[in-house]
Amino acid sequence: MNDDENRSRIVLASNLAALRVAEHEWDVYATLRSIKELQTKDGRPFLVLELADVHTCLEAKVWDDAKEAMAAAKATAAQGVVKVRGAVKDYQGKPQLIVRQLRALAAGERPDGFDPSQLVDPAMELVEDLCCRTLVFDIETVPAFDRRELPPTVAEALSDNATRKEMEPAAVMGMSPFFGKVVSLAIGDGDADADGGADEVTVLAVPPGGFLLESCPPWLRLMDEADLLRAFWALASRAETVVSFNGRGFDIPFLVTRSLIHGIPARVDLMSQRFALRPHLDLFELVSQRGRGPSKLDVVCWALGIESPKEVMDGSMVAPAYAAGEIVKIAEYNAHDVRATSAVYRKCRDLVLRYRADWAPSRR
Repeated sequence: MNDDENRSRIVLASNLAALRVAEHEWDVYATLRSIKELQTKDGRPFLVLELADVHTCLEAKVWDDAKEAMAAAKATAAQGVVKVRGAVKDYQGKPQLIVRQLRALAAGERPDGFDPSQLVDPAMELVEDLCCRTLVFDIETVPAFDRRELPPTVAEALSDNATRKEMEPAAVMGMSPFFGKVVSLAIGDGDADADGGADEVTVLAVPPGGFLLESCPPWLRLMDEADLLRAFWALASRAETVVSFNGRGFDIPFLVTRSLIHGIPARVDLMSQRFALRPHLDLFELVSQRGRGPSKLDVVCWALGIESPKEVMDGSMVAPAYAAGEIVKIAEYNAHDVRATSAVYRKCRDLVLRYRADWAPSRR
């Protein structure tokens, strides 16, 4: 096959992760997660697309010489499924798809080579109704092991670390994803104030072994830790912005490492762009004033006139409450944290972020 024949060849990729730099063009099915409309220095319009499936996310570009593809992308519904044709180029060490053609699939359409299971995360079934554009979250963690059952060298490392930090070993265990686990994940819609639902928070929680919950509140969903982690990444993959308070310092690294331990893909990069506002907005980074004073959530809430989430319970009380089987109490505390974080987010959004050039939202 000569070079001209190779370049005219179209290969259907099984998924986004299968795309490679090649002489030929690719066809691939994906979810169109977001669109950014930008311009080059000389004023040429172009689009940056975020394509996703259950395997990976990939950046794609549509230049102004592919006008039909550009128009089709702009007309595609949020989270729409598309068939894309283009060439894969190396861009700063990562593959980037240069789109030549794009077509949105109609509802129920099943063309040859299309496998819907490659696009829909099975975990989404647990939380489909909780998808939102601005996902506010917080976690609670507890020790996952009996310290007396740890291997001697591991127990020694834990004790040394606790001594250096002047903390009890049990407290260190709850703060480390190697020794601790997530038992509560509270999630809310940061933009729900528009329709009066700002106080609506759902909590995914892991009940302690041996304890039975006679009545489960409607806002509480019980599951094991693995399903909780899968649900978080499914929701994060559908959000435009994931909002936390000190999520870069604690929550996200904890979730990533616990996912690694369970063999669960961390489907969204919420760590590498520290000073970017999306996809992860860490409010602590935004308001902490670089350590010039205490900036914990309750301090920020006090300063902004928001009800403190720390009045009934604090983090040191979570592990004992969990040991006592008080999962509902922990979930209520966790939910209060998310309500407070959401209130801080809305103030920052309305009074600070909307005036920043880097906050302009994508079209999805």
